Amino acid sequence: MKKVLLMGNPNVGKSAFFSRLTGVHVITSNYPGTTVEFTKGYMLFAGEKAEVIDVPGTYTLEPTCKAEEVACEMLKLATKEVVQEGDVIINVVDATNLERNLYLTLELMEQKIPIIVALNMWDDTKHKGIHIDVEKLAEWLGVPVVPTVAVTGEGFAKLIGEIYKARAPWVRKHTLEERWKDVGKVVTRVQRLEHRHHTLLERFQDLTIKPLTGLPIAAAIAYLAFKVIRFIGEGLIGYVFEPLFNNFYTPLIMKLSALLGSTGFWHDILVGKLINGQIDYLQSMGVLTTGFFIPIGAVLPYVLSFYFVLGLLEDSGYLPRLAVLMDNLMHRIGLHGFAIVPTLLSFGCNVPGILATRILESKRERFIASTLISVGVPCAALQAMIIGVLGYYGARPVAIVYGTLFLVWLTLGYVLNKLLPGFSPELLLEIPPYRFPPLTIIYKKLWWRMKAFLKEAVPIVLIGVFVVNILYVLGVFNFIADISAPIVTGLLGLPKEAVTAIVIGFLRKDVAVGMLVPLGLSVSQLIVACVVLSMFFPCVATFVVLIQELGWKDMLKATAIMIVAALLAGSLLNFIL
Repeated sequence: MKKVLLMGNPNVGKSAFFSRLTGVHVITSNYPGTTVEFTKGYMLFAGEKAEVIDVPGTYTLEPTCKAEEVACEMLKLATKEVVQEGDVIINVVDATNLERNLYLTLELMEQKIPIIVALNMWDDTKHKGIHIDVEKLAEWLGVPVVPTVAVTGEGFAKLIGEIYKARAPWVRKHTLEERWKDVGKVVTRVQRLEHRHHTLLERFQDLTIKPLTGLPIAAAIAYLAFKVIRFIGEGLIGYVFEPLFNNFYTPLIMKLSALLGSTGFWHDILVGKLINGQIDYLQSMGVLTTGFFIPIGAVLPYVLSFYFVLGLLEDSGYLPRLAVLMDNLMHRIGLHGFAIVPTLLSFGCNVPGILATRILESKRERFIASTLISVGVPCAALQAMIIGVLGYYGARPVAIVYGTLFLVWLTLGYVLNKLLPGFSPELLLEIPPYRFPPLTIIYKKLWWRMKAFLKEAVPIVLIGVFVVNILYVLGVFNFIADISAPIVTGLLGLPKEAVTAIVIGFLRKDVAVGMLVPLGLSVSQLIVACVVLSMFFPCVATFVVLIQELGWKDMLKATAIMIVAALLAGSLLNFIL
């Protein structure tokens, strides 16, 4: 099968480029022996299926970090194999930063493999007053050069046509100094700059990167994002999902309930307990009631709205700026600024957040980030339930929960940074210009994430609710409640019945918070219970990912940290409140 390798500097639009070539059918894998991720997909080329590989971004073939090492290894592997007709490297170049990008281009040309240069972000050159003579550049390089705009597809038809013509240029090996001299010469010949006054958007770019103005803007954007997420999520629940369940699904389940006699073992397992003769999707705890409603009716709307907003922030170019702004704070907890990305992802779901820690350089950073996410970052489903349960009593209880989680996240990160050997590397990040988010790319990413969520969440919740019901019938929860009652009632100030909710939190924390409602807890007790549930064992899906990413040994360390931190925070809150 023919191969197309996408190679280029970080932040040159390779992800959008890859999506444009391959569509939605992609495979994400770790490079063997590393935690560095790369993406693979397929496209039609000359009537046959060709493999497209999105190689990790690199500035040079002389690697300075793990991602660059993997990029070089993948290139070496491609050049060692017998190169078939049609095998090619597409060197994706940021057309607005030609001088920096062409150094890698010259290195790639020395590898004796067919190459095409894609001048991506071609639309931005016009806004910045940059004029590039494409024909002169192609003549000087001796390879095809095609202007492209990945988010719109401009230039892609020509690019794919050039794959047929791509040939390996003969270029002798150059020294670093020779390459930079050549880059300087070609840029002088093919590029012309015009003086332009900064636009309002460019002025805004400057404001969002400076701490004095950037941090207040970041706070405002975070507040607006939260309001939009909640507005969309609540709207979907109130106007779409609840009516669908109540008008179409509930009558079917009530018929099933009647067939099963409205009580009994199988009724309680499948339908759950009837509340005042009716189904309560948050409390009935049946496999076919709570088991379906929680992931689809209560959680999916918030996850969907979160990922939509996250997609807007990603594709507009704001997230790299946020990473730079957060770098100083992140260094204090043993991470660098880009760790804010998996942290933000975790506000949607902890699972993709922990998977995203692969972008961090060291095992130490990944351990700290994964532990902090599990302890201090509530997922969208849990947040929905916390806001739903505590929001009834006003903003203060919700603020106390979030404030406590943030303080724990900060304090625990500081302690782990001091105790664990090693250091966090500096943040070397290219900041792209702001762009209007391409809705087609946002839609595709939203579709991938929704499919992944439903594939993971629905089976886990159904199995979890089924297992919980069996254990409840067998009296296992009562046994656990009896053993842990002194801790729960003594340290945390919660009633013995709250143990059941805490144990269920291992399966789904959002379900567990919902189970606190019928216990008649005071506001202070609800605050303590929500904080402990947020910090305690992660849900079973996150637990599995922690084992996969950290290994058994580090997962057990992280779990011990979670238990100790949750009990300490809960006890202190109980004492203060």
